[in-house]
Parts: sequence; C-alpha cells; structure tokens
Amino acid sequence: MSSTIDIERGRAATRSGGAGGAKGRGGAGYPNGAGNASSAPFYYDPGYVADREWTSWVIPMFVVANVAVFVAVMYVNNCPAHPNPFGSCVAPFLHRFSFQPLRENPLFGPSSSKLEKLGALQWDKVVHEHQGWRLVTCIWLHAGVVHLLANMLSLVFIGIRLEQQFGFVRIGAIYLLSGFGGSVLSSLFIRNSISVGASGALFGLLGAMLSELITNWTIYTNKGVALLTLLFIIVINLALGILPHVDNYAHIGGFLTGFLLGFVLLIRPRFGWLEHHNPPPGSKAMSKYMAYQYILWFVALILLIVGFVIGLIMLFRGVNANNHCHWCHYLSCVPTSRWSCGN
Repeated sequence: MSSTIDIERGRAATRSGGAGGAKGRGGAGYPNGAGNASSAPFYYDPGYVADREWTSWVIPMFVVANVAVFVAVMYVNNCPAHPNPFGSCVAPFLHRFSFQPLRENPLFGPSSSKLEKLGALQWDKVVHEHQGWRLVTCIWLHAGVVHLLANMLSLVFIGIRLEQQFGFVRIGAIYLLSGFGGSVLSSLFIRNSISVGASGALFGLLGAMLSELITNWTIYTNKGVALLTLLFIIVINLALGILPHVDNYAHIGGFLTGFLLGFVLLIRPRFGWLEHHNPPPGSKAMSKYMAYQYILWFVALILLIVGFVIGLIMLFRGVNANNHCHWCHYLSCVPTSRWSCGN
C-alpha cells in the first residue's frame, strides 16, 4: 500500500473516506541563492546616503511561530495513538511527537488528515464549506521537519536582510500578502489536494527583491550583475516547481504578489534627494521620486487590487481556472518518462 506524499508546497491527493498524502510548500533552493543575493556587495551605491537600519524582529518571530505551530501539530497528531496501515511510527522514543511512517510521509511529519483538520488549504472546504480562513492558516503549517527546516532557513536568509533595510511593517506585509496570494492562485487550479507551507510567502520576498531593484535602479551599482543574479535565483527556484508533487501555482502566485508589492512598498527616494530635500530659498526643489517610480507604483497598485478582486471572485464562485487555461498545468508539473503528473 503506498501513500502520495508531496514535497515543498506540493500537492497531496485527497481520497473520499480516507486521508491523502501530506503536501507542503518548500523552498529548498533558497539558502544557496537568495540569501547571498540579498546581502551582495553590489546592491547599494556606496556614495548613497546610508538608510536607517532597522532591527529585525518580525522575521525571527515568524520563524518561532512556524516552529511552535509545527510542535503543536505533532502533539495533536499523536502517531502512536492511531493504528496505521503504512507501518510503525518513526522515532517512537518521542512518544506522541513521533512521526508518521515514512511510506506515508517521508518528510518526518504528521498525517495529511491531521493537517487538513488543522487548517490546510483545500478547495472544497474553502468554497463549499465557507472556510476562507484556510487561505491564511495553511501558510503556518508544514508537512514535516524537512519541509519546515528548508522554509525557515530560506526565510532567515532572505527576510532578515530585507527587514533590516525596509522595516518590519513593509516586509511583514509582503510576507503575509504574498502567502495569501499564493494560496488564492493555488486554489484556482488545484481541487483534489491539500496544501501547506510558507513557500508562497518566501517567493513573494524574492519577487519584492526584484521589483525593488527595478524601481530603485538609479541608486544601484553593478546593476546588470544584481539583476542577472536575482533572475538566476528566481528561475532556478521556479523551475523546481515543475517537478511532480510540487505546487508551483503557490510559488507563482506568491512571487507575482510580492513583485507588485515591491513597487508599492519598497520605493526609495531618488539619488541625491536626501541632500537636497531642504533647498535654499529661491532654488528649485528636487522631486523625491523619479517619474518612472510614480508610474510603476500606480500601475502595480492597480494590478494588485484588480488581481486580488478577480481571483477571489473566481475562487468563491467555484471557477476552475484550468478550464480557461488549458496549458497552465505545465506550470506546476511537466510529465517525463520518469514521472507522471497525476495525483
């Protein structure tokens, strides 16, 4: 007897009358890429007036919250208390914190039925049972220890440096809204699986890094190197999403949300404005932002609002986005001779 287990923010098939496989959102490619990019020396012009550096506390708080939620889920899961057709619990010395059999969940975590009960994203429950709160709660759940560690390492590498530069309000908002955006897009395309994990939010931070580079282009040195580095990291991580059992819709939705939010929230004053924002009497004041920054801010805000409104309307009306985009399933899985994309 086999189990369908999904890695990263992948898909776990749910079965009528039984538990499906565990699924999570991951970001295993982040630690070797995104973290280095966020602190690379080419990011800011050394001649630019230094910004205030915030103390990072919201990202560490998110990490603690995710770990605490996982511990609570494992406590509720209580593997030894439930007979399992897949075999014995892993690490029985942990007692009720022991993991489900590896045949059921190779990520060292709880059962998918318990994740579903505690708030995993599932289309049928969101639409037909009016449990829209699952669009948010799924961001804080993880399929296993492996999944949790990958996402939290990625969050530390990407998020702390961003929070030090832009503060907890803006980075916290990008993280949460990107996770929500990833959940919405995932729900529009995937109906027979559950979803958990923070990778949509993590991809949102990557998207915000890219749009921040674009909108603040004039204050960067080595612009080409910075852009190519970020694009390489993003493409590699999105490419991992075409593997089976990985929910790339959550990645793409989170990335697009964060990309638009970066234009809105991470805009910086033009080069030289800090030295000239109090000009002598009679001299011409310098505009704080350049014209293209205002245009990008406005366009991104409109697209963000329209995208969320249309996405939520389609979701709660029960629209299946696959019927309107017959090739979009290739964005989440590309079948090969080695694997199929069926649940």
